[in-house]
Order: sequence, then structure tokens, then C-alpha cells
Amino acid sequence: MAVTDAAIRARIVEICRARGPDKTCCPSDIARGLADDWRGLMPRVRGQAGRLAGEGQIEIRQNGRAVDIATARGPIRLALAKH
Repeated sequence: MAVTDAAIRARIVEICRARGPDKTCCPSDIARGLADDWRGLMPRVRGQAGRLAGEGQIEIRQNGRAVDIATARGPIRLALAKH
């Protein structure tokens, strides 16, 4: 069964909430939880993470700082947005 964008978004929010406000997760954690062949999901996970960040639900972080996913290069982490 194909993984939907809605399932990706739901999993991102679920994992970020489970980790709590001061913890992060790797996008690969999301992909691994959705498919055995998870590597192919990584661009979609990053894309949906960017959308959630744009909506203010999560933050994209590098080196502990919030970054714009459009300009971020290299590994990123996902966290609940600080409100």
C-alpha cells in the first residue's frame, strides 16, 4: 500500500509530540516507521516537514537552531514548534 502525504504528516506530528518540546527526531525516523523501503520516502518526508514548518506546527533545526528547509543543506532535525 502506498504511503500518503497525510500519513507522513501525521507521523511527523505524532513522533514530535511523543518526543516532547525539547527533543528532536530525524526525518529518517519518520520514513522508517512508514515503510520497509524507507529511503525512497525521504524527499517526501522532508517536503511534508517543510509544509508543517510553514504552518507553524513544527520546526526544522540544524545545530539546535530553527532553519528554513528551503535553504538547509545537510542533516536536519524535526521538533515541535515553540509557541
